Formats: sequence, C-alpha cells, structure tokens
Amino acid sequence: MIIASNFKTNHTRKSTREFVLQVEEFVSKTDSSVQARIYPAATALDNFEVDSSIKVGAQNFYPTCKGSYTGEIGFEQLQEFEVDSVLIGHSERRYVLKESSELILKKFDFAKEQGVEILFCVGEPKEIREAGIDAVMAYVWKQFDGIDLDYDRLVIAYEPVWAIGTGLTASNEDIKEVLKRLRESIQKPLLYGGSVKVDNVGDILDIENCDGVLVGTASWTAEAFCKMIEAAQKNGEK
Repeated sequence: MIIASNFKTNHTRKSTREFVLQVEEFVSKTDSSVQARIYPAATALDNFEVDSSIKVGAQNFYPTCKGSYTGEIGFEQLQEFEVDSVLIGHSERRYVLKESSELILKKFDFAKEQGVEILFCVGEPKEIREAGIDAVMAYVWKQFDGIDLDYDRLVIAYEPVWAIGTGLTASNEDIKEVLKRLRESIQKPLLYGGSVKVDNVGDILDIENCDGVLVGTASWTAEAFCKMIEAAQKNGEK
C-alpha cells in the first residue's frame, strides 16, 4: 500500500520538517510496512533521515539537470536533497497551470532517464464523467499517450478532476470500474485521489485493485496522515 500526501502550496520548511519527523516517529513505533510518500513545496525540500518506507519527493521539476530556465527547478537541485520520487501530470498542472501533454511526456521521459520513482496522475473533468464510463476511459487512456507503462518505478494515480479539492468523491463503484479497466493493461500500483479523508480512506482502500491513495487537503496534518497509514496497515493485514 502507498499513502501519499501532496502539500501543494502549503506548509513551510519548518512545518514540513515537523510533519516528516512525526511521520517517521509513527512509522518506527508501529513498524508499519506501508509506503509513505510526502510531496512538499520545493522551498521545504531538505535532507531528511527517515525510514526507507518514507520518501520525500518533488511536486514539480523542469526536464533538465540545470540550465537557463528562470524560476524552474532542475534535477541538479533535486539531487542535492536525494529526491527519489516525483509527481507528474497532476490535474492542477494540466488544467490550472496549462501544462501541455508534450511537456508532461518530456518530464516523464527525463525522470525515467534519472531512474526515479514516477507518480503519474490521470483523470477526467466533470463533463467527461457525465458522458459515461467509456468516455472516461477514452479520455484517461489518451493521457497515457507516449508514456512507458513498463517503466519499473511507475505508480499511477487516478484522480477525477471534478473530485479534487471539491469535497466530492467518486462513488466506490465508479472508482472500482476505472481501476479494473486500468488493471487490464497496467500491472503497476494504482492509487486513487480525489477528496480522500480519514473517514473514507478505509473504504477506498478496500476497493479491488486499489493499491493506495494520493491525498491533498485532508493529509496536511501529521496526525491525519498517520491515521491513513494506520488504515492502510490494517487493510494489508486482512
């Protein structure tokens, strides 16, 4: 199981360190086998001494080691902090910041060359969901164009755009159907994201083919994130 927290534009360097250390303490005390992923703001990246089951990754990067790209982050900067996991394709990068499919593919290929874990996000907007499951899957598969689904460090996060930060969550049946269809062609970990909370994470993790969750707002306290890790641990013991 993978429990991932995307801080987005939240937390400071100080509060991020406090968060990571609390999670580390919890994982050590409980001997948890759950894989935890924490994606803080770039200004909060640091060298954290944590259990091997915890990775502190990057929300974003530009597909270069270094160069003349004002305001961007290259892998030289990420490597300073031993970053070994990156988010690519999140809906806020695609739809809010207008990141093109071409740039997303370049980022994927570059991260693959670096050998890091890639958490690749896909998902549909509300109008596609309303058109039915076949429309949803056609839309989602299009987002995989050019992506190497055999990359050994690939993790997929299915996040319906209309459920991110809205308080709306796809029904368990909707999630189950999408993950089932993805599993037919993808043998990598499949996560769900979209208004996941402490009180619904257990039910979501019970869904067939669900290997974890990618969480935003509800994971921004260490206490809540640890409760999600605990729920995943209990799920794995069933």
